[in-house]
Amino acid sequence: MTLSTKKIDVPEEFEESHESTLEKPNLDGDRLNLVLLTTLYIIQGFPIGLTVAFALILQSNKTVTYEEQAILSMAFWPYFLKIVWAPIIDAFYIRWIGRRKCWLLFLQTLMGLLFLYLAINISDWLPNEGKPDLTILIVVIFFANFLSATLEIVVDGWSLTILKKNNLNYTATCCTLGIQTGMLIGSTGFILLVSEQFIIKYLNMKPGTGGLVTMKSFFFVFGIIVLFNILLIGILKKEKNNSLDKDYIQINVFQNFKVLWDLFNLPRVKIFILALLTMRLGFIVTDNVSEMKLIDVGVSKDDIMIIGLAVYAIKIVAPFFLSKYINSTKPLSHLLNLILIKLFWNAIYAVLLYYTHSIIHKNGVVHVPTYYYFMLGLVIIINEMMNFFMILLLTSFFCRISDPRFGGTYMTLFNAVYFTGFLMTKTLGIQLVSLLTFSKCSINFNNICSASNMKNPCVTSERICEVYIDGYYTGTVICIIVGCIWYGVFKNILKEYQLLKPSYWLVNVEEYNTKEVV
Repeated sequence: MTLSTKKIDVPEEFEESHESTLEKPNLDGDRLNLVLLTTLYIIQGFPIGLTVAFALILQSNKTVTYEEQAILSMAFWPYFLKIVWAPIIDAFYIRWIGRRKCWLLFLQTLMGLLFLYLAINISDWLPNEGKPDLTILIVVIFFANFLSATLEIVVDGWSLTILKKNNLNYTATCCTLGIQTGMLIGSTGFILLVSEQFIIKYLNMKPGTGGLVTMKSFFFVFGIIVLFNILLIGILKKEKNNSLDKDYIQINVFQNFKVLWDLFNLPRVKIFILALLTMRLGFIVTDNVSEMKLIDVGVSKDDIMIIGLAVYAIKIVAPFFLSKYINSTKPLSHLLNLILIKLFWNAIYAVLLYYTHSIIHKNGVVHVPTYYYFMLGLVIIINEMMNFFMILLLTSFFCRISDPRFGGTYMTLFNAVYFTGFLMTKTLGIQLVSLLTFSKCSINFNNICSASNMKNPCVTSERICEVYIDGYYTGTVICIIVGCIWYGVFKNILKEYQLLKPSYWLVNVEEYNTKEVV
C-alpha cells in the first residue's frame, strides 16, 4: 500500500462543492432524540469510570500488588475486542421490537441487574478492612465493560437512523458529552461520595460517619436508574422501521462479517485506518508521561486531580460552544489545524516542566506558588481540550461516512482503530522516555543505573542515580519531528477525503443473498 498526496481522481464520486449539497442542521423533532442518545451514552460511560475508580481505591487501600492491578486493567479489553461481535449485533435482531431497540432493552436490563447484584455483595467483595475478593471484582467489572462496549455498538448504530440526516453531526456531541459525564459519575463522583476522608476534610464531618453514601446505596440507585430508563424506552420510544427505505438490505451474520472485511479492504479505508493508528505519534510523550514527570519533580498528585476535575467540567459544556466546528463540512481540516497547535504545545509543556523544579523548590522545601498553579492548570486544560476536540471532530466524520444499514459495524471499526492507536502510543511513550533517559550513580560513574540490580547498590550506599540526559525532553523533540512528518504525509489526503461523497465509503452489498431474521 502506497501513500500519495496527489489529488484524488474520482470525478463521478467527488463533490466540487460538498458544502453546498448539505442541508443545514434543524433540531425540530430531534431534541428528545438528542436527550435520549446522551442518556444512553452516560450509562455507557459509567462502567469505564468505575473501572478507574476501583483501581484507585484498591491502590489507596494498599491491598493489591502492581501485578494484580495489571490483571484488573484487562477489564478494558472489551472496548478493543468489540469489533469481533459488532457484525453479529448488526445482523441479529427482533424486527417487531426494533433492530437497535431489542438489543438495547436486553443489554441495559442485564446492566441494571448486574449493578443491583453488585450492590448486594459489594461489602463482602470490597471490605473496608482486609483483602478484597479481587477475582470476583474483576469478573463483574469485565462483564460490566462487556455490556458497555456492546451497548456502544448498538447506540452508535441507532444514532445514524434515530436522527435526521442533516443532524447526524450532533451524534459526536451526544457521544462525547454523555461518555464524559458517565465517566465522571463512575470515577470521581463515586470516589468522593463514598470517601470518609473527603467529607472530613471538606465538609468538616466527624470521623466514623462514613461517606455521604455507601457503596451499596450508590450501586443500588444506579441500577434502578438504568432499569427505569429501559422501562421508559420500552414504553415510549418506537424505533423507525428502516426496512421500508429504498436502499434497505437484510443480510445474515456471515455476510455482515464480509461487509466488515470488504470495508477494511477499501483502499481509502486502509489509508484512513493507517492515519488513525499513527495520528497520536507526535504527542505520545506529552500526553502520557507529563503528569508522571510533574509528580517526580514534586507536584502533588492531588493537585493534578483537582485540575483534572476542572477538565471534566469544561468537557461537559464545551460541545455546546464547539458545535459550529464539529458540525462543519470540513471537520478534518479543523483536526489538522489542531494537530499543528498540539505539536507546538508539546514544546510549551516541556518548557514548563523544565522550570518547575526551580519554581516550586526553595531551600530544599517544596512550596508551590499560586501563579504556578494557574500556569500549570492553563497548560493542562488547553492540552486536554485539544485532545477532546480531536475526538469530537473524528466522531463527527465517522458518522458522516458510516453506512446507516451497517452503522454498528462501521462506527465500531473506526472507533476501535483509533482507540487501539491511542493505547499503543501510551505504552510506546513511556518506553521511549525510559529508553532515552541516561543516569549514573553519584558515587560510581561506571554504574549507569540502567536496571534494579545497579540502582539498588547505589541507593543502599546513600547515593542517588543522577539523570544526566532526561528522555522526556529528547522524546518530546523526536515526537515533534515525527508529528510534522505525519502532517506532511496525510495533510492533503485527509483534506480530500472529507470532500468525498458519503457513498464513496460504502461497500457493494448488492451481490449478497438476503436472509430473513427473526
